Amino acid sequence: MRAIAFEEHRQVEGHCLYSIYRWSMTRGCCHLKFDHYLASYSILTKASRMWGVQADEWRPVMAMLLFDLISAVMTALVKKALEEGLNRLVLISLRQLVATVFLAPIAYFKERNTRPKITMEIFVYLFFSAVLGAGLSQYTFFYGLQYTTATFAITFANLSPVVTFLIAVVLRVESLKMKSKAGAAKMVGTVTSFGGLLVLSLYRGVALTNRGSMEESAAGGGDGDKKNKQWILGTVVLLGNCLCFSLWLLLQTKLTKKYPAIYSSTAIMFFLSTLQAGSLSLATQRLSTSAWILTRKMEIVTVLYSGIVASGVGYLIMTWCVGKRGPVFTAAFIPLIQIMVAIIDFFFLHGQLHLGSVLGSALMITGLYLLLWGKKRDASSSSAVASVCCSAPAAAALPKQPPQLPLHR
Repeated sequence: MRAIAFEEHRQVEGHCLYSIYRWSMTRGCCHLKFDHYLASYSILTKASRMWGVQADEWRPVMAMLLFDLISAVMTALVKKALEEGLNRLVLISLRQLVATVFLAPIAYFKERNTRPKITMEIFVYLFFSAVLGAGLSQYTFFYGLQYTTATFAITFANLSPVVTFLIAVVLRVESLKMKSKAGAAKMVGTVTSFGGLLVLSLYRGVALTNRGSMEESAAGGGDGDKKNKQWILGTVVLLGNCLCFSLWLLLQTKLTKKYPAIYSSTAIMFFLSTLQAGSLSLATQRLSTSAWILTRKMEIVTVLYSGIVASGVGYLIMTWCVGKRGPVFTAAFIPLIQIMVAIIDFFFLHGQLHLGSVLGSALMITGLYLLLWGKKRDASSSSAVASVCCSAPAAAALPKQPPQLPLHR
């Protein structure tokens, strides 16, 4: 495809040069004049190519910034809706239903010629992918978000790649070479991230914002103890969220090998999670019909935004960025979500920012980038070895690397 596009570009250039030549001849210009026009055109062509390359380089960056903004706004909306009384299971069921309706037509038309048949084994993978990725992962995140702050909850997104890496090492999916710089960076990054987690969990520190409301809550006595217990419970649940999300990522690696139609698999996962969350809410909580009918404006906006924009559009953006620049590039933008959420939390939700959250977040972000740097260096060395091996005839028998899905909630 690139060769065809390049040939078409050369043909367009040829027509342009011929047009300049005909124009110069009709005006009675000499060959020296034509050479002047030719030099000017070549300069313009090089400039346009340079700007085109820069535009291609910046598009994934702008797309990831848009994805981070979408995720940050969704976190703030969900936090506000939960505070107003929206049930967590109802939110998950309706959000996944809206996402299914949005993504199913795209998956049908985009992959109708390449979509493989669903076997019983693939269905089992899809079922547990819905349980871990869409059901438990969202429920634990919403639960922890309700009992903590939006900034604190989104901080644990930085820990998911680290937990995924540790589980992959335990399962021997990924190797840890301590003698190499990449292996040492990944190990140091893991330890640093968990150090930041301990600071976040055990040390809140003084409130850097809204000091007056902090003093009022401290004077409340019993209410302060209750909030502390809820904060600890929310932290534990958010740790469970990281574990569920990491297991889901590893499960997706195997699923994409067996069922590479990622749009269709995601739409099916959304549909299965709708049935799972709806059945669980009906079986355990016995909610009335009024709980499923959204009347408040905030509830309606949250469900539609999280289903269409966050799950639907956000997934398409993330998939495009992974295809353009790879999973490490997309994971490097995760900490920016925390910064955006902190701004929204401070100015619109009037949340408190504590010293422990700042210190712990700094350690977790540092550890994440060390881990990503190590993985990037490993990928570069592996590609270099593969290119050397592929020069031999026997390299045709090398297996292809499975596609990796993006990190998203």
